[in-house]
Amino acid sequence: MALQNIWFFIWGLLWAVYFMTDGFDLGIGSLLPFVGKNDQEKRIMINSMGPLWDGNEVWLIAAGGITFAAFPTVYAVMFSSLYSALMLILFALILRGVSFEFRGKVDSPKWRTLWDTCMFLGSLIPAVLFGVAFANIFQGIPFDNEGVYHGTLFTLLNPYGLLGGVLFLLLFLEHGALWLSIKTEGELHDRSVKVANGLWPILLVVLVIFLVATRFATNLYDNYLAHPLLFVVILITVVALIGIKVFVKKQAPFKAWFSSALTIVGVTFFGVIGLFPNLFPSSLNQEYSLTAHNASSSPLTLKIMLVVVILFIPVVIGYQVWTYNLFKGKVTDEDLKYDEAY
Repeated sequence: MALQNIWFFIWGLLWAVYFMTDGFDLGIGSLLPFVGKNDQEKRIMINSMGPLWDGNEVWLIAAGGITFAAFPTVYAVMFSSLYSALMLILFALILRGVSFEFRGKVDSPKWRTLWDTCMFLGSLIPAVLFGVAFANIFQGIPFDNEGVYHGTLFTLLNPYGLLGGVLFLLLFLEHGALWLSIKTEGELHDRSVKVANGLWPILLVVLVIFLVATRFATNLYDNYLAHPLLFVVILITVVALIGIKVFVKKQAPFKAWFSSALTIVGVTFFGVIGLFPNLFPSSLNQEYSLTAHNASSSPLTLKIMLVVVILFIPVVIGYQVWTYNLFKGKVTDEDLKYDEAY
């Protein structure tokens, strides 16, 4: 049972790290038509995430791979129940990846507008649907004891699911605006700071509404009420959110971005902790729910995977730290002259 619990934590951690890293990419892509006022500014926005976005996607592959290897039953039921939403996310992410490379291949305003639209939709759709998917997991998915889903895509678009989608979108938009404030100069920097300041009170209100709605739409608070010390997670998340505003006011953009990252991790773990030991709860009958204990791989598989994770995850983290440090400078007009620039 200890192994299943460890893998439950790793599962939640990988999703949190993915949302923290790729969140600012999705946020910048969603802000592209509104913050970038001309082609030069849009190129700077794209190049601010250009060297990093594909590395950030590794965490999504890792989270999906861990679900498949450690909890294969969950993977099977999840990808059949959420098939439409997950396929939309996949197609959108493919579209976004292609737009990075294709945008600058033809010197035509219409061509660039086409791929800017693809970048926007390829960022906006996953940002919303990830929130919709996880909010629905928090409140339970209508599947039976055979793992058959009793619903459609529109079943997921319920009020609580949509609220989760709005929350995730706002988290990523704030995260992206703060990243732009780190990586840009001049008017684009000032505009990014203004957007971050404008989004913050909206994010605060939506987060509070989400926390209150969670009390009525889910059973997530049961674990917190049983172990009151866990409320520290919610407290840290709220403090981190307030830290964004404080550090933006102090003109400390990296600290503000780090506070945003901590807010995203906190929101993710708020749900993961509330779910435990459920990984994929059923709203039809609690007995149908898939947990870390009834849906895991064999102990031997979990042991082997744990060794692999201990050996290779530090390598991935080290690579990303090196990459972020290598491209830590601001993106300027001069950087756009290089052949490698988007």
